[in-house]
Amino acid sequence: MAPKYKVTYFDIMALAEPIRYLLSYGGIEFEDVRVKGDDWPKLKNGTPFGKMPVLEVDGKKAHQSIAIARYLGKQVGLAGADDWQNLKIDATVDTVVDLRIAVVNAVFADEATKAQKKETLEKDTLPFYLGRLDNQIKENGGYLVDKKLTWADLHLAATVDSVNGALKTNIAANYSNVGSLTEKVWNLPKIKEWRAKRPSASM
Repeated sequence: MAPKYKVTYFDIMALAEPIRYLLSYGGIEFEDVRVKGDDWPKLKNGTPFGKMPVLEVDGKKAHQSIAIARYLGKQVGLAGADDWQNLKIDATVDTVVDLRIAVVNAVFADEATKAQKKETLEKDTLPFYLGRLDNQIKENGGYLVDKKLTWADLHLAATVDSVNGALKTNIAANYSNVGSLTEKVWNLPKIKEWRAKRPSASM
């Protein structure tokens, strides 16, 4: 009997969307549990460290979104071929995480600093990260690492998906390689199917 998978997170993309992408890519059926904000306090103590997302496999719970994504990357055949390739994948994913955190910090800044942080994000932070990622993709034949599809590519596409929703813009519009890779991932049959059927949620 196939293992039973369950992903528990808020009704947003954010940290859970790369996990949902990977499960979908692998054709792994999963229960997509979306927690309402008011329900979170009573569920919090039932999670390993009081945070989400949580992945359950046959009732066994795992936390930390990147650790979960790395595990699923191996499960669905999108890990590196050796330790050095895995290092490059991990470094790239951590860079994408840095980008997402910068967006979150700007979007959810207090009113006194929000305008300044959003200006810095748009003029400095996004061009810095997206420009370098764009070059990396160009140098790797349309992918992020060693000219082949890895879980880093799915992680980037899911993050762009989420960030576009948060900023209500296409952050890859001026970065053709990032845009092409993102579209390539979005058009993978199982990812396309997931994006068409998932609940509508921003960020």
